[in-house]
Formats: sequence, C-alpha cells, structure tokens
Amino acid sequence: MPSTPRTIAAAAAVLSFGAFAAGCGGGASGADSRQDLDLQPIAAPGPDPFTRSTAESAATPAPATPSAPGGTAQPSAVPAARPVSGSTPGLYGGTQSVASCDVEKQIRFLSGDRAKNRAFAGAAGVEPGSVPSFLRGLTPVVLRVDTRVTNHGFRAGAATGFQSVLQAGTAVLVDDHGAPRVRCACGNPLKPPGAHQGGWNAKGKPWPGYRADRVVVVRPTTVVIDNLIIVNVVNNTWIERPTGDDGRHDRRRPDIHIDPEPPVPAPVSPPASPSTSPPATSPAPSPDCPSPAPTVTVTPSPPSAPSTPSAPASEPAPSPSGCPRATVTAPPLSPPPSSPSSPPVPEPSSSGDMPAPPTDVPSGVPSSPDYDIYGPSPETENV
Repeated sequence: MPSTPRTIAAAAAVLSFGAFAAGCGGGASGADSRQDLDLQPIAAPGPDPFTRSTAESAATPAPATPSAPGGTAQPSAVPAARPVSGSTPGLYGGTQSVASCDVEKQIRFLSGDRAKNRAFAGAAGVEPGSVPSFLRGLTPVVLRVDTRVTNHGFRAGAATGFQSVLQAGTAVLVDDHGAPRVRCACGNPLKPPGAHQGGWNAKGKPWPGYRADRVVVVRPTTVVIDNLIIVNVVNNTWIERPTGDDGRHDRRRPDIHIDPEPPVPAPVSPPASPSTSPPATSPAPSPDCPSPAPTVTVTPSPPSAPSTPSAPASEPAPSPSGCPRATVTAPPLSPPPSSPSSPPVPEPSSSGDMPAPPTDVPSGVPSSPDYDIYGPSPETENV
C-alpha cells in the first residue's frame, strides 16, 4: 500500500496537469477571449485553400481606401461590425460583360476531388451532388469594401472555419441574397461572420489603407434579388447584372444618379475629453412664478371699412425674472360681414335704468314713428 505522502503528491501532479491543459488546450471563450482574424489581400490564397485560383487575370485593383490617421494601420483593433445589406447599390463592382471568376473551372476543380467536393458542400450548406448547380447560380463580382466573413479552408479531409477580412477588390461569388459565398482566389466557401464579443489577434500583413473600423459585414436580404446594381470599376458608371449571370447580360444604367462611392463606414472619432466646467443650462423657474398666460399674436385681416379705433389692450402683469412664457399664434381674423353693423350699445345713464337717448342717430335707420332702435321697453313688452 503506497504511503500517504506519495498519494498526495500523485494527486497534486494530476491536478496540476489538468489545470495546464485547461489553460492551453482548446479555444478561449467568453467576452474577454481573443480570436484569430486572418487579413487576406486580393490575390493571397490564404491558409489551406480548397482549390487553385479561379479569379480572372483581368481582376480590377482595389479602390482607394482612406488610410488611418498618420498613415498607420490598425491591425489589432476590433473591426466595426457595421452591417450593410447585400442589395446595397455599389457594394459590389465589376467590369461590364466580364466575369471576375471562372465558375466552370471551379466546378472542374471540385468534381475531380470527392473529399473536397463533400467538404465544400457541407460548408456551403448544399448536397454534394448540387455543388455544380449551386455554383452556377452565383454571381461573379468584386468587393468594393473590406469585408469580414467566415472563411473555410480544407485540412485533413474536412472544412475548417476561421474568421477573415477580405480586401476590397477581392473576386467573389455572391448568391441571390447578396451574400458572398465563394472566394475565387482559393475556392473557399464563405458564410456570414460569426458573433464575437472579445478582442482579435490579427494575422497577416495589413494592406495600405486598411482600417479595422471601416470593415463591413454583409447582411443577406430576406427576399430573393433578381438583379445586382454594381459599379463598373473601369469608368465608375452603374451596371445592372442579373443574379447567376457571368456578365453577358449586363445592362448599363445611366438613369441611376447615386454617388458610386463605396458604402464605407465613417471613421470612429475618439470620445471627447470630459469638461471640467458644468454644462450651461437654463435656470430653473422660480417657485413664485405664476402659471404662464399665453401671449396671443393675431395677424389682422385688412379692414373692409373704416372702423372706430378701439382702446389699446392692457399689458399683462409682469412676472418675476426667469419665469416661462407661453406664446400662441392665432389665425387671421375673418373679415367683417358686408351687412350694416349694429349700432353700439350706449352706456347706461347715471340716473334711472333707461338708456339716455342718443345724440346722433345712425344713418340707415327707418324713419317710421313706430320704429324704436332700442327695442320695446319692459312696460310695452307686456301690453
């Protein structure tokens, strides 16, 4: 029977090895983990390519991309996960009547290797026998913005997924939802990028103009796209390319007047330094303030006839300093009716309840002796 100290030492060794394996084996997870991110230039095959390149030699160069401040790249920064719809005009480009990828060559490469064809189908989400029709249904274009995707290499007979950023100008095949599905420089199947909340370990040399905060993520559309509106990178004009077409049925669109600049996210500005002085705010109303009485502004209509000037309106009582006021703008007054106006009601006399007779009789009053401009008196009303 082994001694107790030896047993304790053996148990401690097992625990120590387990802790080492937990720290070094497998992939890190959680919000504080870091994930590898492959930066892949236009023509670089990348790790473990599925096939040889099927990109056409006439592939267009990448469009100019604004560089980081001071001309330095930011390979270790977290790429901005700004989604851009796959149907966005100008997200992709190409040359009129020219395909950026040779789809039939891609089909021949995969058909000649069953293991690769099976792995490609599994990563693309199709049946192995449907790979040719799947590829023929894609549209060859070039990226116009640095784009993050889930890439797939081929290793040990299986597809291996990894996160990567493809440089603007990369030839890709996109589906009828506007999403990149194949990278033509290596034949790798592509999918939308995976969610990741932690940091990134950028692998590879960043290209001139690369900025992590200007990388986009393509969001597939929920409806099928029949045509892609792309930019002719030769002359910066608009082209309509049917999905699944190799460019033979491209149609010029001179009627589109959108700026053909790539949909690049705006650079992230550093947060403003906090100010030591408190922000300027309006003083709070005094507790002695009365409820604000609205000040009505009326736009008078032009008078149709001269009228008797009225007494000026009295000014509202002044409020304590800093009290709020309310202002209401009323609509213009309606013009007075064209019929003769009623005579003014006379002021009651100081003696008696009866009004004093007028000094001037208004014009237009009937001269009948039975007519009384004041109406019947209380006494005659009951007779």
